[in-house]
Amino acid sequence: MARLLQEYTTVVVSPDGTNYLVRTYGDERLDGTWIGWIEFHPTDPLMAVLKTEQETSQPNLMDLEYWATGLEPVYFQGAFERAHPKS
Repeated sequence: MARLLQEYTTVVVSPDGTNYLVRTYGDERLDGTWIGWIEFHPTDPLMAVLKTEQETSQPNLMDLEYWATGLEPVYFQGAFERAHPKS
């Protein structure tokens, strides 16, 4: 089951002007390692949540949480592009 790691104060604005709140999530794999990804939650409830594929793999939850604390706004811009559906 996915675990919310962190919610950020950074807001990503899409080209159409939609504001997205940024959150990181993680999940434990069967081998005990953890994966992490980023989700973009629109402030407009009619818009879909966008999600990246796996952004990181870490040996344990503590390292995954550490990864999440080090992300910067510029990283979120690139992640948003990766999460956005391709036309």
